[in-house]
Amino acid sequence: MTRQSPSPSADGLQESRFHDLGRRLPIAAQLSLKVRRRMFDRFVELMAPTAESTILDLGVTAESASPEANYFEQLYPYKNRIVAAGVEDASHLERSYQGLVFTRIRPHERLPFADGEFDIVFSNAVVEHAGSRPQQRAFVDEALRVARRFFITTPNRWFPIEMHTALPLVHYLPAALNRRLLSALGHQFWASEDRLNLLDARSLRGLFVEHDVAIDVVRLGGLASNLIAYGHAGTSR
Repeated sequence: MTRQSPSPSADGLQESRFHDLGRRLPIAAQLSLKVRRRMFDRFVELMAPTAESTILDLGVTAESASPEANYFEQLYPYKNRIVAAGVEDASHLERSYQGLVFTRIRPHERLPFADGEFDIVFSNAVVEHAGSRPQQRAFVDEALRVARRFFITTPNRWFPIEMHTALPLVHYLPAALNRRLLSALGHQFWASEDRLNLLDARSLRGLFVEHDVAIDVVRLGGLASNLIAYGHAGTSR
């Protein structure tokens, strides 16, 4: 993933470009948190973690102000069983949650963990920022290498509002035209495939080349806003 370095806000808290919309439109942050709570509930239901389960949260953010940022750490009761990994400096999580371990990683590089080291890998809204489809497949392969089960979420491309820009329907256009229009509308940061490459259910399923995967949906206003890919990492096709 290619991410711009976070910058401190006026009060010293870290800000990430990946939470720009929530800062500009507080209602967007509240809707995002509502959906993320639903995804957390699905995580608990589908993964049934225990107090002994080891969890890798892959793709934490430096953001420390937005209410929806790093929601897994906020909600999960066994903080000391979490290893949080991200390309941004999220070391503030170690100070906020006793027993949690933060590991800084580099985009497109092998994760610094052993095969099957974790019971579960959790990754929320990261794979769409991993670059091209081959790079997204590599991200998934690496996530599944280090855990026995996986729970990976992403925004649904066919939800009518694109939640990084708040633009309606523009993301329905062919990728090249969409990116040119984003640049023209002042959204150059999101016009790069390295920073945003949306998936639908079919393309998400296609990232799991060697593994069986189930796809679930989370709805907002009756429409599928987010997709969840889950399963056992050791189950091959």
